[in-house]
Amino acid sequence: MPIPRETVDQILQAARIEEVVGEFVSLKKRGSNMWGNCPFHNEKTPSFSVNPARNIFKCFGCGKAGDSAKFLMEHEHYTYPEALRYLAKKYNIQIEEKELSPEERMAQTEREKMFNINAFADKFFVNTLWNTDEGKSIGLEYFRERGYLNPIIEKFHLGYSPSKWEAFTNYAKQNGYDPEFLEKVGFSIKRQNGEYYDRYHGRVMFPIHNLTGKVIGFGGRILQSDPEKKLAKYQNSPESEIYQKKETLYGIYFAKSAIVNKDECILVEGYFDVLRMHQIGIENVVASSGTSLTTEQIRLVKRYTKNITMLYDGDAAGVHAALRGTDMILAEGMNVRVVVLPPEHDPDTFGKEYPTEEVLRYLKDNAKDFIRFKTELLLKDAANDPIKKGQVVRNMVETISVVPDPIFRIAYVKETSRLLDMPEETLMMELNKMLRAKFKKSLGVEGEVIPDEPIVTTPTQEQPQDETLPPGYYQERELVKLMLLYGGRTLTIKQQDELGQEVEEQVPVAQMIVDDLITDNIEFNDPVNRKIFEIYDQALNTEELPNDQFFTSNEDEQVSQVAIDLVTTQYKLDGWERHGIFVKKEEDILKKAVQYAILRYKDQIIDARRKEIQDQIKEEPDPDNQLILLKKKKHWDDLRVQINKMLGIVIAK
Repeated sequence: MPIPRETVDQILQAARIEEVVGEFVSLKKRGSNMWGNCPFHNEKTPSFSVNPARNIFKCFGCGKAGDSAKFLMEHEHYTYPEALRYLAKKYNIQIEEKELSPEERMAQTEREKMFNINAFADKFFVNTLWNTDEGKSIGLEYFRERGYLNPIIEKFHLGYSPSKWEAFTNYAKQNGYDPEFLEKVGFSIKRQNGEYYDRYHGRVMFPIHNLTGKVIGFGGRILQSDPEKKLAKYQNSPESEIYQKKETLYGIYFAKSAIVNKDECILVEGYFDVLRMHQIGIENVVASSGTSLTTEQIRLVKRYTKNITMLYDGDAAGVHAALRGTDMILAEGMNVRVVVLPPEHDPDTFGKEYPTEEVLRYLKDNAKDFIRFKTELLLKDAANDPIKKGQVVRNMVETISVVPDPIFRIAYVKETSRLLDMPEETLMMELNKMLRAKFKKSLGVEGEVIPDEPIVTTPTQEQPQDETLPPGYYQERELVKLMLLYGGRTLTIKQQDELGQEVEEQVPVAQMIVDDLITDNIEFNDPVNRKIFEIYDQALNTEELPNDQFFTSNEDEQVSQVAIDLVTTQYKLDGWERHGIFVKKEEDILKKAVQYAILRYKDQIIDARRKEIQDQIKEEPDPDNQLILLKKKKHWDDLRVQINKMLGIVIAK
């Protein structure tokens, strides 16, 4: 069922781009816009801009742009209706819905079906936990025995899957879900006889949420271990179109606001570690459950903060997990500290035994930057063995070499020099050697190469030359830009009335451009520019000119992309007057800018027509026809001279 256009407009007007994007990207105000690292490509310097006034975003690095709905479509891979429904829910806007018919359910996309079945399963497991005898006596009792209170169980939608082998599968089938689809998503497993049974039977359930709070997968923990069956303690959803383990962090939906507020993310390993920290009030905590820490997970955190504290178990496995993660975090240009708990504790048990104040104090007193943590740990193993100490030096330098920022590398060398009691020069020589080797490897060069001189690389893709574009392409874009930015603004122009007398008239910028070009029978060559021009032409008949948001949020993706490209800029001339520098702004000389843009466009069109006739003259064998063509060419030559005189340009003969 399509969402009515008036409801779509209401949703897009209510949705504040800075609030929507701010749930996924850490934004900082700079001038009138907000900036952050782009979530669509890896970058170290923010080039992702959010413009609250126009309610749009644009990345000047990868080029992605749009409104709130487009952001969700790109970031969460929503369909357009899904994005609108998400925004409607966020801003409490009612959308008239109807029960899906069997045909409509069949027509749903695969992603929609996956989200729907996960939401359906989430309700089933939660209901089983709270409202069935088995759920209350086994699942709920298990959580309470571990010290978890109702608010945290409800917050994270913890649930229970019945011990009966086919309980969920049969319930889902009764509600119209195909068992083959249940198997594909991971809820059911097919026996050799063709029957299906539950993957998670007899387990407490941990739903895994994406950044918008939708359930994308589950983790199930078994409660009764049977040594003979050797069942895995945890059973996780298989990967799917909506669930990729390496790109997912457990608890990120509930932690992202706290991460931004604290400007720090605490990284733990398991579901219960996250639950315990949240229960004691430390909410900027996520877990890399079901997988070792990945680059994608680190980049997910990087959207909200550059500071990570790794809080791991005090046993050997926890220590080595921390070691594996530090280099990956550093390589992404982030700051990492490590807190190792006492050997008998993990974050869950530590948070259960000690009050919040003591946990926070322990985190503060025992957090070590990666240099101190790694150096102290490796030196313990090296003892007084000079060979092992040499290996420690090399290991530390290798870690420093992954840091992308050269200033931080120098600082880390200084600290390592102090801790290892070794000259900075020696460490710097070793570091430079490693950096050169990496550089050489990245170029695919064999042998000994010392790239002390700058190396110039040739672009892999040539930029299109002007001659490949239609005549007046850039001038068309300039006219469209003026209409988008100032279309409704009126200018005072002088006209002649019916008696031939000069009078002043207030004319919108859009009308000034449209009327001038239509009078001369000129239309844009580029189809998207022409489409925008036609929208203004039709709107002038109704005297209701669309604003720029009509175009930046347009359903036609080509129109919205062009509009956003033209109304956004990476640079802002602001506050220069304080320094005695006065910059003429386009709006200050708007009438001249419009007139100049029209003339420049006409000049390009006339020049193109001149050249066409010139080519025809060369190919025309008949002298009489040549004479006709020469007269036409002279007409266009004279027009071009006249226009360029108005522009103040002298045409060289």
